[in-house]
Amino acid sequence: MQKNLSYIEELQQAITDPLQLLAMLKLEPGPKLLTTSDFPFMVPRPFAARMQKGNQNDPLLCQVLPTIAETQKIQDFSQDPLDEKGSNPMPGLLHKYYGRVLLTLTGSCALNCRFCFRRHFPYQCNNFNSTAILDYIASDPTINEVILSGGEPLLLSDQELVSFSTELEKIPHLKYLRIHTRMPIAIPARITTEFVNWLKNSKLQPIVVIHCNHPQEIDAKVKAAMLRLHCAGITLFNQTVLLKGINDAAETLINLSKQLFSMKVLPYYIHLLDKVEGAAHFAIKKDRALALMQEITARLPGFLVPKLVYEKSGEAAKTRIY
Repeated sequence: MQKNLSYIEELQQAITDPLQLLAMLKLEPGPKLLTTSDFPFMVPRPFAARMQKGNQNDPLLCQVLPTIAETQKIQDFSQDPLDEKGSNPMPGLLHKYYGRVLLTLTGSCALNCRFCFRRHFPYQCNNFNSTAILDYIASDPTINEVILSGGEPLLLSDQELVSFSTELEKIPHLKYLRIHTRMPIAIPARITTEFVNWLKNSKLQPIVVIHCNHPQEIDAKVKAAMLRLHCAGITLFNQTVLLKGINDAAETLINLSKQLFSMKVLPYYIHLLDKVEGAAHFAIKKDRALALMQEITARLPGFLVPKLVYEKSGEAAKTRIY
């Protein structure tokens, strides 16, 4: 019987070489494999275990395997597609939208998705300064929500999260604490009792937004982790990125919504791909996305239909397409 590892052990044992992952899946590297990249390779074993051996088109594998398509220069695809540099008033903080700020707590992730819109983000120039950030938030009474993002905010320890959130709770105009995370999908063991109790007892209203793109990403351990959060009264949403060859089928998206709801997570957004350099091969045309939304809307109750959106720099909010 396999020992249940802590999330720290899972991080330490994550796969950092694509050749190792391919060998585990009994696949040959092939000519399309990108062997060197500025964007590192990182796949935790719990996520890899959900991949189908012998299937080079496995939807989880295709999200993480570097290919030579990443090296192509495509018009309108840039390193900063959302102009986040222009919304980065101080290291570690993005202030794009009214009423909320996003904190890039870390530049690392437990799972490096090849389509990541922040794969070129200058995290090295964004060293987190908690004092300056807390002062910034406290000085602007219009800010009522803090979003913890990154990178992966749950790479911080429970103690670090509690310590920082305790300072946030002292700011009277803050009401909501939102966490954007892929960790419950990548390493569900990260949802510890300490983590759940922290959110349950927070003076701020907590929201956890996970990132799940395909129903195959959900197994019994993922479901158990999300149900623990739900039972603690945490509001749970999901965001999905529409990805060519991975989830651009109505049946896949329908099954995803059903699987999410079975673990008390509401489908929230489906995003058109942000036009980040190195990810153009994942892009789906708007007309195709609309056709998919029409089909899933016809087959699902309204509460299981996520909003189709895209983000454009300089706009006051995400743009809803459907």
